[in-house]
Amino acid sequence: MRRAGPGAAIVFALVLGIAAAPSLAETSGQALAQDVGRRLVGTPAPRMLLKTIDGQNIDLGALYGKKAVYLKFWATWCVPCRQQMPHFEHAYETAGSDLAVIAVDTGFNDSLEEVQKYRQKLGISMPIVIDDGSLGAAFGLRVTPQHIVIGRDGRVEYVGHLADARLDAALVSARSESAADHSQSAASPPPIRHYRVGDQLPDRAVPTIDGRRFRFHDSADPRPLVLVFLSPWCESYLATTRPAVASHCRRMREQVSELAQVPDVRWLGVASGLWATTEDLRDYRQKYAVKLPLTLDASGTLFHAFDISETPAALVVDRTGRIVRKIGGEELETPTTMRSAIVAL
Repeated sequence: MRRAGPGAAIVFALVLGIAAAPSLAETSGQALAQDVGRRLVGTPAPRMLLKTIDGQNIDLGALYGKKAVYLKFWATWCVPCRQQMPHFEHAYETAGSDLAVIAVDTGFNDSLEEVQKYRQKLGISMPIVIDDGSLGAAFGLRVTPQHIVIGRDGRVEYVGHLADARLDAALVSARSESAADHSQSAASPPPIRHYRVGDQLPDRAVPTIDGRRFRFHDSADPRPLVLVFLSPWCESYLATTRPAVASHCRRMREQVSELAQVPDVRWLGVASGLWATTEDLRDYRQKYAVKLPLTLDASGTLFHAFDISETPAALVVDRTGRIVRKIGGEELETPTTMRSAIVAL
């Protein structure tokens, strides 16, 4: 995770040991968002039902053809999100009847309580939705903040990271779009199958950052499996905004580094694609001498499928392919937690 804004980019670059210009974070964040935009801009926006933290229902599909829609993905721990909040609040206050403005908390390493405290502290007045992962997956969430502007015609108009002239121009353009094509908006995305404790792990393979394929079920290697869900920036970036979470991430890495030497278990690290690239994951591996194979969940589908909304977390899978335990958060502060789970296999 790299901070944006005056001075903040330099601070975070120093934390990571990167020599960078002040604009590095803003540039990289905008680049990630624009990469998503290359796939989404001009395509029909998905029809999805949202529920705000106040219990109100928002039907995105019902808005298409009537209003432009401005979705902003953010998180309470995100520094540039807070820096951009006045711009976002202004957009809501001046929206008028032809623009719906919706704040979408990513739901990643966040909670309803934190969101409510944040709203009260900053005086946020627009509708707030906490994503369960489905909205982020549908709109290719890669950074925070990530702005999604949908025209009145129901098509994605703009995807970006910065609160700048490009975003402002997109908001003006989206409101002036013809509503004629709203019937062509995409249907609701197909539901993602969820896997919880007691379920069988799906039979699938994922690419590692070394270019290999890692199979969840491997008939040639029927050992138990541990899936470790992580963020390469967790220990450094969240040290100030979420120190307890940063501590959990460090503890998970330390325990996994020790236990990964055990030959009777297979391991796979699954990194969130939020504010992370394959290169970031390689840097993480080198910095901490991580030995287990790593895969980048750029689309967020694995995190969503396994109901992982915070890092670190681990799923323990027995020899039959059944998920027998989910570990995360404060559990990791007990040094024997991971070891006990492995021994139980």
